[in-house]
Amino acid sequence: MSQQENVNDALDSLNGAMLHFDEQYARNTAWQRPLMVSTLTVQRLLGMASKTFARQTRIVRMGSIAMTSPVFGGDTLYAETLVKKVHQPSPDGTVSLTLRTSGINQNGKIVAEIDYEISMFCVEADSELGMPATDPRFASHLKREDGALVEQMGLYFEDLRAGETFIHSPRRTFMPEEAMLHAARALDVTPHYYDSALASSKGRQHLVIPQTWILSVTAALSTRLLGRVTTNLGWVDVEFGAEVMAGDTLEVQTTVLALRDSSSRPNEGIATVVTLAKNQRQETCLSYQRTLFVYRRGDGSPYAKSGY
Repeated sequence: MSQQENVNDALDSLNGAMLHFDEQYARNTAWQRPLMVSTLTVQRLLGMASKTFARQTRIVRMGSIAMTSPVFGGDTLYAETLVKKVHQPSPDGTVSLTLRTSGINQNGKIVAEIDYEISMFCVEADSELGMPATDPRFASHLKREDGALVEQMGLYFEDLRAGETFIHSPRRTFMPEEAMLHAARALDVTPHYYDSALASSKGRQHLVIPQTWILSVTAALSTRLLGRVTTNLGWVDVEFGAEVMAGDTLEVQTTVLALRDSSSRPNEGIATVVTLAKNQRQETCLSYQRTLFVYRRGDGSPYAKSGY
């Protein structure tokens, strides 16, 4: 959690409590530094739980939100969720779960406990996605010695196979504000990212999303597969197709082209992949080939040491 996020959340929500954004004021309180907005902590913890519970339809209710220890900028939070009860499925193909999500900081101290109920789709409601992959290398969770299931992010180098194609989830819909925001942050003053009248005069119904932001989002959507990447070595054959407009949704897929050992990094391997992004009309918007270092399993990997 960062103090910049703290300030942004307070200002975006019109939170007038100076403790979150006024460091001079905070130094004169018992905390002596800005305290993280409690609801930002709640947002983050439930967001961190969404990989396991991503098929939820809604939060039904929250029984209690207990903030048990302060959170400050610079703290690292881990989220653990206990499934307290699985209710009987409903006729609409959903089932309710009673959960407790706990937030734990880098010192092992519980900072928040949230008791809540969600509604989520049953397997039958998502049958069009096909059967789950049974290969152990695709396990979404690994079991700890105490029985807790730890979410996994990405495949190790040994788990990659040349020729396999992965469709990434979730898809990504682009909002009009993103065109202006990310062009401005890139110091790009190209008019069709900002000027709706100009876009309309050129036959476009919406603002254009900057192509550099499309490249960034497309690479980011692959991180659930390639989450154990050390670094990107570079892109080649970057081809832009159909323009991405505000309101468009991209689906991204990656195919593993080749794998080879690294002579300089024995704890890592080198993967070459090709990534393709298509819009909701199945038009290709972007394709590229990328080479990257990927961690192998073993003591040289930072994942187990960091609790992932």
